Amino acid sequence: MHFHDCFVQGCDASILIDGSSTEKTAGPNRLLIGYEVIDDAKTQLEAACPGVVSCADILALAARDSVVLTKGLTWKVPTGRRDGRVSLASNVNNLPGPRDSVEVQKKKFADKGLNDQDLVTLVGGHTIGTAACQAFRYRLYNFSTTTANGADPSMDAKFVTQLQALCPANGDASRRVALDTGSSNTFDASFFTNLKNGRGVLESDQRLWTDASTKTFVQRFLGVRGLLGLNFNLEFGRSMVKMSNIGVKTGTLGEIRKVCSAIN
Repeated sequence: MHFHDCFVQGCDASILIDGSSTEKTAGPNRLLIGYEVIDDAKTQLEAACPGVVSCADILALAARDSVVLTKGLTWKVPTGRRDGRVSLASNVNNLPGPRDSVEVQKKKFADKGLNDQDLVTLVGGHTIGTAACQAFRYRLYNFSTTTANGADPSMDAKFVTQLQALCPANGDASRRVALDTGSSNTFDASFFTNLKNGRGVLESDQRLWTDASTKTFVQRFLGVRGLLGLNFNLEFGRSMVKMSNIGVKTGTLGEIRKVCSAIN
């Protein structure tokens, strides 16, 4: 959710605002969950210190805490963001999508001041969480004529069978499937092992392994011999701090909402 917020109008909690045509109603955001967690934190903070902590800061802190709760490392979150007053579904056009090529992903990240390592690192956040069948089911059926099952040839055949059982061709498109098979509740580097083994759920994720320019970073997180290793947990915190500084609003450019789902 923090990622979906920062990539649109900066880290200003505009993703949280209710309305008929706000950011949360846009296609890429419709299946986001967890708003009640932010609302609960805001309610408690307003009771203790009214008008002090912004929803944007709560979202940044909650993103960090979700990693810690799933056994990842903590990091220091810079605070002082103010909340934005504008939230339009029409602005949600530069979010990275599940069908994006690596080149498109790299450009979208570069436009926000993030480099190729940040891209691979932040996508590694898919080590926890889920995706709806509708985000990847197209890869499982009638995708290719080169595979016996018609699936994306970059996918492990046994994995295709597993996903087809979870996401039948005419089944529930909103059913949730773990993005990191076998380790979806633990923040670790196993997501990258799955990419190496053709077990990436989203096409955009799997492409990080098949594209040479990003594969090196995946290999470094996996500790491949001959390459300078990278500690995923450590690098994730660093990249999250960079991302959390995108388009931050301060002073009169923003406000501190009383309720996260509505501007004051």
